[in-house]
Amino acid sequence: MNSAESAALVLALRERGWTAAENGESADLVLLNTCAVRQTAEQRVMGRLAQYQALKKKRRSVEQGFTLIVAGCMAERLGEGLKETFDAVDYVMGTAARSVFPVILETLEKGGTKGSLPLTAQFSFSASHLEEGQFHSFVPIMHGCNNYCSYCIVPYVRGRELSRSPASIMEEIRLLGERGVRAITLLGQNVNSYRFEDGERGMTDFPALLELVARETEKTPIRWVRFLSSHPKDLSSPAIRVMAAHRVFCRHLHLCVQHGSNAVLAAMNRRYTRERYLELVDEIREAMPGISLSTDILVGFPGETEADLERTLDLMERVKFHYAYMYHYNPREGTAAYDLPGRIGEDVKRERLARVIALQKKHTQELLKQRVGSRETILIEGISRKNADELIGRTERDEMVAVPGCLAIGRFAQVSLSSLCGNTFRAKELTLCPGD
Repeated sequence: MNSAESAALVLALRERGWTAAENGESADLVLLNTCAVRQTAEQRVMGRLAQYQALKKKRRSVEQGFTLIVAGCMAERLGEGLKETFDAVDYVMGTAARSVFPVILETLEKGGTKGSLPLTAQFSFSASHLEEGQFHSFVPIMHGCNNYCSYCIVPYVRGRELSRSPASIMEEIRLLGERGVRAITLLGQNVNSYRFEDGERGMTDFPALLELVARETEKTPIRWVRFLSSHPKDLSSPAIRVMAAHRVFCRHLHLCVQHGSNAVLAAMNRRYTRERYLELVDEIREAMPGISLSTDILVGFPGETEADLERTLDLMERVKFHYAYMYHYNPREGTAAYDLPGRIGEDVKRERLARVIALQKKHTQELLKQRVGSRETILIEGISRKNADELIGRTERDEMVAVPGCLAIGRFAQVSLSSLCGNTFRAKELTLCPGD
């Protein structure tokens, strides 16, 4: 989500004639778009702000100051208090305040006084989130979250769920198609709970939106559609059926399980059981054989026992995820779990996380090795950082592929997966798909 929002902010700057500086030390405007999901993310921002505080002091001495804006979730959580810690900060622009960004820019362009936001902040969706030169784009469809998982700060910094109008989403898809985008990802804190009420057309839920997206992309060069993130309690059978019925939807799904123990899931306020999650996995795989699944796994939650961890490992064995984002619990002040008893020691959390990571690495390697020798379609995304004579592509199952070549970026191609290096496939032949 932050990538999409950052792209929208950059686009707003470019449309007003601003250009990217070579580095922060020469910039007239420095904009930090922040995340507050984990404490480590905030700590990195604090370190960056300290650097810019020192830089601003240095540049003031030679009358070459710059404007410093802190945006995003951390800005929403800490508010104007950030200025008390770092007086170099000129504007604090929370998640609800992006609609006033053009007004801030106009103030700066006219040499106006910096400081408080010039208007009452109210969230609004941007018209486009395309990063310049990219062939994939994020398309936010909703903002905020109503779930209040006990460990999560997101509902407190992004607010209640707000769904974007289908007309606006379709307009962005048309615009992206005109600009040569080949793949999109629909974004939301919980895309499955998308609901837009229209007085004339009635209610559009997530399955209905997927149908609209499938029909709209048929008119464009866009061939692949993904969506993030899916909450297991809300992923419905109709949504699975729509996904299965239209090949524009990639055969990959990120379905956050978080834990394999019902006791821990209840303490997390996830509102589903391990049994329901496994039923959902069976339904997805029956509807779309060969689909790859990825997930998030959180260990070391307060009160977690060794038996709870074993249930998580057992669930991983049953599902066999292609990959997972794995982390241990860190208290976030302001969340319901912050005051829970039974905190797990750091050494125990790290040891448990290491076991989860080791098992996931084993599953990932097993699944990828089974794919060697298969012929796949990939979207070529760029040139390898390690070898300028190689292209990097991605399968619809969200697997990385390195293939020789240099002239097909942004196009779909057929390759034969010949070997595996780490978690990246190597391919020896490349044939552009018809029409590409």
